[in-house]
Amino acid sequence: MTILVTGAAGFIGYHTAKRLCRDGLEVVGIDNLNDYYSVELKLARLKQLSELSNFRFQKMDIVDKSALMALFKQHGFTEVVHLAAQAGVRYSLDNPDAYAQSNLVGFLNVLEACRHYRPAHLIYASSSSVYGDNSKLPFSVDDAVEQPVSLYAATKRANELLACSYCHLYGLKASGLRFFTVYGPWGRPDMALFKFTQAILQGQPIDIYNHGQMARDFTYIDDIVESIVRLCPKPPVPDKQGEGVNRLFNIGRGMPMALLDFVDCLEAALGIHAQRNFVPMQAGDVVKTWADVSALADWVGFSPQVEVEAGVAQFVSWYRSYYQV
Repeated sequence: MTILVTGAAGFIGYHTAKRLCRDGLEVVGIDNLNDYYSVELKLARLKQLSELSNFRFQKMDIVDKSALMALFKQHGFTEVVHLAAQAGVRYSLDNPDAYAQSNLVGFLNVLEACRHYRPAHLIYASSSSVYGDNSKLPFSVDDAVEQPVSLYAATKRANELLACSYCHLYGLKASGLRFFTVYGPWGRPDMALFKFTQAILQGQPIDIYNHGQMARDFTYIDDIVESIVRLCPKPPVPDKQGEGVNRLFNIGRGMPMALLDFVDCLEAALGIHAQRNFVPMQAGDVVKTWADVSALADWVGFSPQVEVEAGVAQFVSWYRSYYQV
């Protein structure tokens, strides 16, 4: 078995590739190593992966269809874990072209490669952002999600619809994973936990949006990876013989935490009080997220378990070690 992990130098991609390798599987990782955030951090993740004998890396952009097709032809992947994307809600306000290329054109190329080379299962990253300002809580995969409040969210919903179409037309089996606020060691510098930690250790104030009146379903990276690993060998079952199917899953802790409580957890882990700068809500943001993870639990017998306090402490330990602070 050889599994493709796209976005292997990214936060979730790195952890997923590492776990699959440690489970004894052959993993090919690709990434375009763009400079949306620190390339040095991405290279440091890849250095960790390069020490694993069953991991192979190739620098590649999923927008390059011919290169992607050649890769699929060469390896005959049994599963594809597609995590490469242009991330970030706020960045999409100023850089829409990056999202159109990576999240739309790139995803279509992945679907085309799967159509021609037939992996048993395509797992791809969606996002909790597709729920927009949904007032029904917790968010269920059965909820209507046709009013995205950011371009990023719109591209992720488009991915789900494209996958649905390809599964219906070409018999693919796919699982779309709506991730909820992922955090942990080796995390992204544009995410709140990383930015807050950096600012607090530098004695700088942290910006708290919507004057602190926000909550997130913070989900620890190990729980994300465990969900992916359990889903890999369990593609969705078609309703009719021989037909493909696209199934959606929420991957979240299932326990939203108020933003101010999250800051309290970080202060406790750092042993430092933050200077809190309360600011208005940003465009494209939402007040609260909360995952209904019953579909995941029913399908693979697992739901995320790591408490935020423990997860934040693990991140702080990694950050202090990696940056020597």
